[in-house]
Amino acid sequence: MAESTVGDPMSPLKWNSKSTYQIQQHLASQGHRISEDTIQRRLRKLDYSLQANRKDKEGKSHADRDRQFRYLSETAKRFLRLREPVISVDTKKKERVGNFKNNGRKWWKKGQAPRVNVHDFPSLAEGTAIPYGAYDVHRNEGMVNVGMTHDTAEFAVASIRRWWRQFGIRHYPAARHLFICADSGGSNAARNRAWKYYLQKFSDEAKLEIVVGHYPPGTSKWNKIEHRMFSFISMNWKGEPLVSFETVVNMISATKTKQGLRIQAVLDKGRYETGVKISNEQMKGLNLQPHRQNPEWNYSLLPRSGQSLHS
Repeated sequence: MAESTVGDPMSPLKWNSKSTYQIQQHLASQGHRISEDTIQRRLRKLDYSLQANRKDKEGKSHADRDRQFRYLSETAKRFLRLREPVISVDTKKKERVGNFKNNGRKWWKKGQAPRVNVHDFPSLAEGTAIPYGAYDVHRNEGMVNVGMTHDTAEFAVASIRRWWRQFGIRHYPAARHLFICADSGGSNAARNRAWKYYLQKFSDEAKLEIVVGHYPPGTSKWNKIEHRMFSFISMNWKGEPLVSFETVVNMISATKTKQGLRIQAVLDKGRYETGVKISNEQMKGLNLQPHRQNPEWNYSLLPRSGQSLHS
């Protein structure tokens, strides 16, 4: 066992990269007759355990991490007191659309579970679903814009614009500001020029001051949309093959919780191209005002001709 054993030096538990079947076959080749059940019992006595990988290493924490969390919380509370909208945004894991296995299990009558392709080659897929979500923190409601091309900054802002036109303006008709909580990476990255450029265009169109606060790097799991919306979508469609884009949209829209979560999904057939470059001149034309607190993560985009409430 020694050659393929690994473990945490701070823990008495160990694990091995060989399966019990492989161990049994190896022992059989040495002339030892032993069952897999006996191997499992012996391994447990030797302090081995059956384990899976765990995602718990986030890397070194940023020095201003806690201060940024407090700033995001205080800003969100202030907006909610003023009855101004606060949304949490992000892209959910992309899903290959077709008759492919979807992890998880659900109840089916005996022998009636869906049969799916053995292979999940891209050539067998209808395409790739890119779910970009906007979660309304106050109303516990969300919208997911399901893209079909690329997860770009233009697509991210188009998704927010769609949420505003279909829900935001109806629920917050007197709103003058919109607070967006986003991760620091991906299509809505803090350093993404295109993200700020397209947000400026949205600000101009909607006549809204867009206030953005990014979560520090390595803390995406704290984004509310992850555990208040996306996690329930994953639970709702587990074990269900996502055979078409219509299935993806319907499964997301059917997601509900006892706490009152409601989600509406829409299919975005627009084409979003990668590699769009925003020039220095275009960046200079933005009405962007960094905040005093962690300006690389917190900033406002005003409609061109507007004045900021932040200093």
